[in-house]
Amino acid sequence: MFTNYKLVKNAAGRMVPDNINGQAAVPYMGVDKYKAEGRKYAPKISRIADYPNGYKVVESLKDALIKAGIKDGMTISTHHHFRDGDLLANMIFDIAHELGIKDLRWFPSASFPCHSHLLQYLEDGTISHIEGSMNGPLGKYCSLGKMSKMAVLRSHGGRYQAVQDGEVKIDIAVIGAGSADTFGNANGVEGQSASGLLGFALADSQYADKVIVVTDNLKPFPCIPWQIQGNYVDFVVKIEKVGIPEKIVSGTTNITKSPDKLLLAEMTAKFCDITGIIHEGFSFQAGAGGTALSVGEYFAEIMRKKGIKASFARGGSNKYLVKMLNEGLVGYILDGQTFDLDGVTSMRDNPRHVMTSPFTSYNYHGKGNFAQLVDVAILGATEVDVNYNANVVTHSDGYLLHGIGGWQNCLYSKTVILPLPLFRDRIPVIIDEVTTLCGPGELIDVIVTERGIAINPLRTDLLELVKGSDLPIKTIQELKEEAEAICGKPEKPKLGEEVVAVIKWVDGTVIDSVRRVIE
Repeated sequence: MFTNYKLVKNAAGRMVPDNINGQAAVPYMGVDKYKAEGRKYAPKISRIADYPNGYKVVESLKDALIKAGIKDGMTISTHHHFRDGDLLANMIFDIAHELGIKDLRWFPSASFPCHSHLLQYLEDGTISHIEGSMNGPLGKYCSLGKMSKMAVLRSHGGRYQAVQDGEVKIDIAVIGAGSADTFGNANGVEGQSASGLLGFALADSQYADKVIVVTDNLKPFPCIPWQIQGNYVDFVVKIEKVGIPEKIVSGTTNITKSPDKLLLAEMTAKFCDITGIIHEGFSFQAGAGGTALSVGEYFAEIMRKKGIKASFARGGSNKYLVKMLNEGLVGYILDGQTFDLDGVTSMRDNPRHVMTSPFTSYNYHGKGNFAQLVDVAILGATEVDVNYNANVVTHSDGYLLHGIGGWQNCLYSKTVILPLPLFRDRIPVIIDEVTTLCGPGELIDVIVTERGIAINPLRTDLLELVKGSDLPIKTIQELKEEAEAICGKPEKPKLGEEVVAVIKWVDGTVIDSVRRVIE
């Protein structure tokens, strides 16, 4: 493990490394305090003479990787449009292992349990470390201090920012597409492996030294619509199957059936109704969790009764949001990620279902993004503390088991609500201090639990609006004490001194460290 670093205290009071694997790191300075300097990163100049007749098809993925110059120490990027149905990342590192390549940095937009296949390549040194959200087995592997270098977790917008700013220089980007043409234009809305949009691959296509598009539906030019432009692409590969679209759907993309979670969703929607957040022309974003999806259903019920319509909904799209679009309850879906096959079909067929990317939606180093325009974002968390700080990557035992996704970026919405159970498995969710800081409390407005609603004291406007209502308004301290009265005070996780991963804030600064779990 990389140990050549010093710990420094950042503006959130967290001890973070002064460098990450030898690359200087900037400690978190506070919300909107850090100002980046310089210009955007630019990839190497190409020339059309190197691509005769615009025909870029090569025989195999192995050939493409060799032609792209794969070698020890490179950064290889992949994307999670297929979620737990991704086949491509495993293929890439099978080939790298076969070629005897070592010390690769894997830079995925997210990983899933299907990528546990890659544990063997972390063990044998084919992959040195992961810079990207880690789910399940890979996260646990990192938590135990087994990765040879420090991992880095970023939000979706933070990932785009890191590539755009030159913080991460991608040597080879491999993009899985439902359809592509021989020139390299590609989309995710057509073909047997259609996954929806390809927005997570946008930065990689624009800034990587070499770009490989892999598809199982190769078409003659032009592949329309093109979500990835062939002008950015070096090689095109046709394989038998690039992904399993049915596995886009996971447990986090189905509406909840839990009575407790449905109560949370109903209370959240009622809060938004009473405070006037739900009004003609409002906008909203609900995360991928079952509770958040249920909130959308309750929103729809209120909107039907009032005869009002939302101007747009920010996706992740799913069958519930598509139903609202088709019913006319929302004007547009501005989609950042497709969570089921209904979303894929809608994006293909409905011009009001619009593909977006982390650049337009979330990039902090730009001239604005869509997250700022959203009236209310409904999100989740693993822990919240009495200062409204929240954690989305580790559990109370310290294990790194989730990714950040777009969560951090959504905190810039006008109102952020976290519907959470007061405790999980008899462990309080509201605690004195979060295990891992992912989002600062000043950006989190409301905590909704089944036993009461806490409003951040900074939101005096919301506190005024709920006066006289029948909503169970409590302080966050009262909710914490109530949870502890039922479950007892939770024990802190057993952690070592070694930093196994860092959490980047949306501006590229380091907001917290993840320490090794002692079993």
